Amino acid sequence: EGMDSYCIKAFAEALEAIPYTLAENAGMKPIDVVTELRKAHVEGATGAGINVKKNLVSNMYDLNVLQPLLVSTSAINLATETVCMILKVDDLVVVQ
Repeated sequence: EGMDSYCIKAFAEALEAIPYTLAENAGMKPIDVVTELRKAHVEGATGAGINVKKNLVSNMYDLNVLQPLLVSTSAINLATETVCMILKVDDLVVVQ
Protein backbone atom coordinates (compact mmCIF):
# COMPACT_ATOMS: atom_id res chain seq x y z
CA GLU A 1 0.00 0.00 0.00
CA GLY A 2 1.17 3.48 -0.82
CA MET A 3 4.75 4.39 -0.05
CA ASP A 4 5.68 0.91 1.26
CA SER A 5 4.75 -0.85 -1.98
CA TYR A 6 6.51 1.82 -4.01
CA CYS A 7 9.69 1.31 -1.98
CA ILE A 8 9.54 -2.47 -2.27
CA LYS A 9 9.01 -2.28 -6.05
CA ALA A 10 11.92 0.15 -6.41
CA PHE A 11 14.12 -2.14 -4.30
CA ALA A 12 13.25 -5.13 -6.52
CA GLU A 13 14.00 -3.13 -9.67
CA ALA A 14 17.35 -2.08 -8.22
CA LEU A 15 18.27 -5.71 -7.52
CA GLU A 16 17.36 -6.64 -11.09
CA ALA A 17 20.06 -4.25 -12.29
CA ILE A 18 22.70 -6.73 -11.07
CA PRO A 19 22.12 -9.52 -13.63
CA TYR A 20 21.28 -6.92 -16.30
CA THR A 21 24.64 -5.19 -15.78
CA LEU A 22 26.52 -8.50 -15.63
CA ALA A 23 25.01 -9.62 -18.93
CA GLU A 24 25.64 -6.25 -20.54
CA ASN A 25 29.28 -6.18 -19.42
CA ALA A 26 29.76 -9.72 -20.76
CA GLY A 27 28.61 -8.62 -24.21
CA MET A 28 25.33 -10.48 -23.99
CA LYS A 29 21.82 -9.19 -24.74
CA PRO A 30 20.79 -8.14 -21.22
CA ILE A 31 17.02 -8.05 -21.76
CA ASP A 32 17.01 -11.55 -23.24
CA VAL A 33 19.26 -12.90 -20.50
CA VAL A 34 17.27 -11.37 -17.63
CA THR A 35 14.04 -12.67 -19.17
CA GLU A 36 15.50 -16.16 -19.49
CA LEU A 37 16.88 -15.98 -15.94
CA ARG A 38 13.52 -14.87 -14.57
CA LYS A 39 11.82 -17.74 -16.45
CA ALA A 40 14.29 -20.27 -15.02
CA HIS A 41 13.66 -19.03 -11.49
CA VAL A 42 9.88 -19.18 -11.95
CA GLU A 43 10.24 -22.78 -13.13
CA GLY A 44 12.04 -23.63 -9.88
CA ALA A 45 15.67 -23.52 -10.98
CA THR A 46 16.93 -21.72 -7.86
CA GLY A 47 20.55 -22.19 -8.90
CA ALA A 48 20.09 -20.53 -12.28
CA GLY A 49 22.59 -17.82 -13.05
CA ILE A 50 24.41 -16.13 -15.90
CA ASN A 51 27.19 -18.20 -17.43
CA VAL A 52 29.35 -15.50 -19.02
CA LYS A 53 31.77 -18.05 -20.50
CA LYS A 54 29.07 -19.72 -22.61
CA ASN A 55 26.74 -16.69 -22.91
CA LEU A 56 23.70 -18.46 -21.49
CA VAL A 57 21.78 -19.13 -18.31
CA SER A 58 23.12 -22.21 -16.50
CA ASN A 59 22.79 -23.96 -13.15
CA MET A 60 25.54 -22.37 -11.08
CA TYR A 61 25.52 -25.24 -8.56
CA ASP A 62 26.39 -27.71 -11.33
CA LEU A 63 29.28 -25.44 -12.37
CA ASN A 64 30.49 -25.10 -8.75
CA VAL A 65 30.06 -21.33 -8.94
CA LEU A 66 29.21 -20.26 -5.42
CA GLN A 67 29.39 -17.01 -3.49
CA PRO A 68 29.52 -16.74 0.29
CA LEU A 69 26.20 -15.50 1.71
CA LEU A 70 28.01 -12.88 3.78
CA VAL A 71 29.26 -11.14 0.62
CA SER A 72 25.77 -10.72 -0.81
CA THR A 73 24.03 -9.82 2.43
CA SER A 74 26.72 -7.28 3.37
CA ALA A 75 26.46 -5.55 -0.01
CA ILE A 76 22.66 -5.46 0.09
CA ASN A 77 22.62 -4.21 3.69
CA LEU A 78 25.13 -1.47 2.92
CA ALA A 79 23.22 -0.36 -0.17
CA THR A 80 19.92 -0.38 1.73
CA GLU A 81 21.34 1.65 4.62
CA THR A 82 22.76 4.16 2.15
CA VAL A 83 19.43 4.62 0.40
CA CYS A 84 17.62 4.95 3.74
CA MET A 85 20.06 7.67 4.81
CA ILE A 86 19.55 9.55 1.55
CA LEU A 87 15.77 9.30 1.82
CA LYS A 88 15.89 10.36 5.46
CA VAL A 89 18.01 13.39 4.61
CA ASP A 90 15.66 14.34 1.78
CA ASP A 91 12.61 13.79 4.06
CA LEU A 92 11.06 11.51 1.44
CA VAL A 93 10.40 8.52 3.67
CA VAL A 94 10.28 8.16 7.43
CA VAL A 95 12.90 5.52 8.19
CA GLN A 96 12.39 3.33 11.24
